[in-house]
Amino acid sequence: MSDPYQNNYYHQGRGGDAYGTYGEGGGHDGYGYQVDYPAQEEDAASDVTEGHDEEDQMYEGEYQGIPHPDEQKAAQRAARAASELQELSEQYEDIMEDCGHGKFQWTLFMVLGLALMADGVECFVVAFVLPSAEKDLCLSNAEKGMLGLVVFLSMMVGAFLWGGLADKLGRRKCLIVALAINCVFAFLSSFAQGYGFFLFFRLLSGIGIGGTVPIVYTYFSEFLQKDKRGEHLSWLCMFWMMGGIYASFTAWGIIPRYGWGFSMGTEFQFHSWRVFVLVAALPAIASLVGLTFMPESPRFLLENAKHDEAWMILKQVHDTNWRAKGQPEKVFTVTHIKAPKTAEDEFIEIQAATGTPVQRWAVRSLTLCKLVRHNNVGLHYYGLSVWFPDMIKHLQYEEYDSKVKVFHKERVENFHFNFSLENQVHKEGEYIRDKFINIELISVKFEDSLFEDCRFEDIRSTDTTFENCTIRSTVFYNTDLWEERFIDCKMENTTFELNKRGCHLDALEENDVLIYLVSFLGSLAVLPGNIISALFMDKIGRVRIIGGSMLISAGCTFLLFLSFTQSAIIALQCLFYGVSVAAWNGIEVVTVELYPSSKRATAFGVLNALCKLAAVLGSSIFASFVGITKAIPILLSFAALVGGGLVALRLPDTREKVLL
Repeated sequence: MSDPYQNNYYHQGRGGDAYGTYGEGGGHDGYGYQVDYPAQEEDAASDVTEGHDEEDQMYEGEYQGIPHPDEQKAAQRAARAASELQELSEQYEDIMEDCGHGKFQWTLFMVLGLALMADGVECFVVAFVLPSAEKDLCLSNAEKGMLGLVVFLSMMVGAFLWGGLADKLGRRKCLIVALAINCVFAFLSSFAQGYGFFLFFRLLSGIGIGGTVPIVYTYFSEFLQKDKRGEHLSWLCMFWMMGGIYASFTAWGIIPRYGWGFSMGTEFQFHSWRVFVLVAALPAIASLVGLTFMPESPRFLLENAKHDEAWMILKQVHDTNWRAKGQPEKVFTVTHIKAPKTAEDEFIEIQAATGTPVQRWAVRSLTLCKLVRHNNVGLHYYGLSVWFPDMIKHLQYEEYDSKVKVFHKERVENFHFNFSLENQVHKEGEYIRDKFINIELISVKFEDSLFEDCRFEDIRSTDTTFENCTIRSTVFYNTDLWEERFIDCKMENTTFELNKRGCHLDALEENDVLIYLVSFLGSLAVLPGNIISALFMDKIGRVRIIGGSMLISAGCTFLLFLSFTQSAIIALQCLFYGVSVAAWNGIEVVTVELYPSSKRATAFGVLNALCKLAAVLGSSIFASFVGITKAIPILLSFAALVGGGLVALRLPDTREKVLL
């Protein structure tokens, strides 16, 4: 029976030789490989020795009779090619070694890095806009909590959804659609005037961006040879850090600039925080544009029996890299590739291996439990990520509250208040014929007080209330003091004119610079851990990187018992982020290498979704202890880190594995 992929390729090399076909020729088990490159000029530089003098090309191990690394690679490839049972994964590794690592991979690295950067930005957007959006959209505490929660929930759904689809429809196609959804709904959310629409658009935006992490790592790994994989996937992780830095800087530079917005009557307001939401979508837009020039993963195409397309893309990678290295004469020597097992064959094997439906269900349940256990890192990381800023806010509140000024039984008559009042409590006071004109009331409380024949005009207030007060013959003109601000108060002949209904964004104090600074420092602290993990991922191994960094992070958590100031909390946050990021990088590399190509994006999506679930749980659990006790969050983090570190040591070493 003839091979369905016998499509001839004729490529004119030196001497005009024609290349063979898929499924034909003298290859092993359907895999043909032409190993003799055309003659090179004597002074032509190779991939290894490019840029070196001839005297520098001697490998120092030759003095001891140690084989050169290139000779070892050649021997390994010859052994794989000689095997009658050579798998597609081994063939693909040989092809990627011939394609080399160069211009094509670096271009794809930048494009996918921008997508990963967009994921990092998404985690910060809502946190940065909340202080302004809560005033602009009249958000209650419950609504603010839901808005923060929906970020991780939507990204969890997106990871599940797009991870599975990427294995069915293709990595590039799904990543383009996911980023497009993120960009469209991020744009719409910036114009949403009500809480409901804003929440809905951010939900859909999160579902789109949730697919980036599982697809990006899967996609990029399939263009890397094994000795480059650990290092370059770790370098790719740095873009998530860059997303945090980008979000912090742009928020810092845009949100406090209230003059950057515009309004159309009272119904449509576009304040500066909405400008930030638009700017935050730029990395996703840039990645989306770049992806239109990138090809699909050839490994995915081979798994789906699209050999012609895969061959053309592999040739494109090969030619792009070698032309950029100044060797355009180096030709692509692959003539045909062995077909993988069909879906029907795999289904039969699965049925035989797992037996009854009950046994198959038990296997799936056990696998899910293992995935949850391996995501201890997500629980402690996101839990502490929320606990750190909340703890800083709590310390700020305690310091602010300790400076409150209390006025008791004061009597003020015929006085013009032309200065703002802040952080004050007035108890049992009497205010007769007083004027409060064009001032701000910030964290001011009037209790059991009397206001008689007073005038409040052009008042802007934040966290200001009147409790159990008597207000007689008093005028409120153009203020934002509405009914909710008067608790159990008695009104007698009191009028409200041109009262500002709803919420208003009008005070620079609404945005604490510390919010941006803490996020910026936390993101920047990831840089050393990223560099170290990238340099040593292939040298000391993924398992040691994961286990070691988690155990060191566990030790760092005990230092939190000694922290009582904002600066100490910020310093420990930076230390924790810098150490634990190495574990993240190792887990992402191992996840890519453990699963076969047909399941890789799905498995990564499940793991990433469980990580986001851990973020939701960690945020809820850790935030509830802010201001109550530090012991429980610290002990929970320590237990999760130690447990995760010990479990990680049981993972297999995947450094020398070809991608399945």
